[in-house]
Amino acid sequence: MTSQVERGLPSRATLRSPSRPRLRAVENIERISVKRTLEVSESGLSWAKKYRNRLRLTDVGIISGALATGFFVPLGAINTQFFASWTPVQYSVICALTIIVWSTFLAVFHSRSSRVVGVGVAEYKQVTSASAVTFGLLAIAFMILDISIPRGYFVLAFPLGIAGLILGRWLWRKWLIWQRQFDHYLSRVVVVGNRDDVQYVLGQIHKRSGAAYTVVGTVLDKAPPLDKAPPHTSEHRFGDIPISYGLDHVAGITAALGADAVIVASHPSAGTDFIQELAWKLEGTATELILASQLVDVAGPRIHFRPVDGLPLIHVEIPNFEGGKHVLKRALDIVASGLALVLLMPLLTVLAILIRWDSPGPALFKQERVGRDGRTFRILKFRSMVETATDDLEGLLDKNEGCGVLFKIKNDPRVTRVGKMLRKYSLDELPQLWNILKGDMSLVGPRPPLQQEVDRYEKHVNRRLYIKPGLTGMWQVNGRSDLSWQESVRLDLYYVENWSLIGDIVILWRTLRVITHPVGAY
Repeated sequence: MTSQVERGLPSRATLRSPSRPRLRAVENIERISVKRTLEVSESGLSWAKKYRNRLRLTDVGIISGALATGFFVPLGAINTQFFASWTPVQYSVICALTIIVWSTFLAVFHSRSSRVVGVGVAEYKQVTSASAVTFGLLAIAFMILDISIPRGYFVLAFPLGIAGLILGRWLWRKWLIWQRQFDHYLSRVVVVGNRDDVQYVLGQIHKRSGAAYTVVGTVLDKAPPLDKAPPHTSEHRFGDIPISYGLDHVAGITAALGADAVIVASHPSAGTDFIQELAWKLEGTATELILASQLVDVAGPRIHFRPVDGLPLIHVEIPNFEGGKHVLKRALDIVASGLALVLLMPLLTVLAILIRWDSPGPALFKQERVGRDGRTFRILKFRSMVETATDDLEGLLDKNEGCGVLFKIKNDPRVTRVGKMLRKYSLDELPQLWNILKGDMSLVGPRPPLQQEVDRYEKHVNRRLYIKPGLTGMWQVNGRSDLSWQESVRLDLYYVENWSLIGDIVILWRTLRVITHPVGAY
């Protein structure tokens, strides 16, 4: 994500000076609004429409290809009978009907909405849900109308269509993220609230490239005293982002800047009616109103809204560490680890031979680690260090580059030549597939710690042990050893309380990308 200076925001646009009253802020913004319109990329409404059209054309093409495959790939006698009794015109009518229904449900489920495209897994969930409903309704309709459809239509077209649509969305998302590096396809927002909360929101938007926002202005609820440093100093400015004061002018400032959305970063000091009045003022402007949640590290699926007599209550679901979804997680672990062990057996054999050839000692390294609920188990890894690595550790403690309870050295002298390659691409972790099959570990989860690390945990860090440790996890796809101890713990705790099966699949997919483009592995 580029910085605000790189985004070309005008550094000379100052909305307030100490000698001018606060009410002049709107006038100043109006004078720079024309220039800003030219300097900042096209509005969210404009790019969203173009992007939806591209997605729509791609979806139709993928659906057509999947249906053609389902119709014309013979799968037994039913297909043969179908081709013998139906004409090309009838094929075309069925295909056209299915394309229309499928595309319609993709729109009904808002799978192309600017709120879901380009970030998170919601877009993929909407595509999958729309596809499942489409085929369910079509199957019922064909049965009621007594229309004979070849087996391949459902056996091939449905899974191929979903896989193709998700792949297409993923490729478009990669293109969209690449474009956003050049400040294209970003929604322009104004952030409103007190200074600390606005600063936090700005930091998160700048840090998270998937946020898809560029901040074009801020409105703080209170102006600093005039005897403080002037607004152009670092104490009173957010980089080159213009600042205004006074919440009465939010709607006017938003219109003058041509913003697509207003983010309310904190509970306003203007009173409980502020948000409602702001929503009224934004009516008819196509500007979104976004409320930044103060619920830190709580994922969207755990948040539910339930209005009671006009009072919008937010229900936060308490994490559940047992139940049906954990059974599904275990089923995925068994199937995936079993298949992986069979398919990767030739690679595992070659790696074991290379390790034995490179340095004396066994190919496998066994070590006691702490698993779920504090139970210990023996983890399996390919040996990446010399056989005397444990004995040599004491002489290296003063060179520790790790944070918190972790011991890490970027150029650890104990690592062998083959071991460096194994660590770089995380191949030393592959034997843990056996730990997963046994049930000691899971495919995705927190890092499996040593007992001495657990003994030094602060009380809240023990929540990492509420679920099984993983072969990969959020730490693996967010920097690995480059992460600080605090950031590693935060990611692990977030996963423990918010994991989902779809989220696990996404992490596994991202892990493949990290392995091919290793970062922070040593």
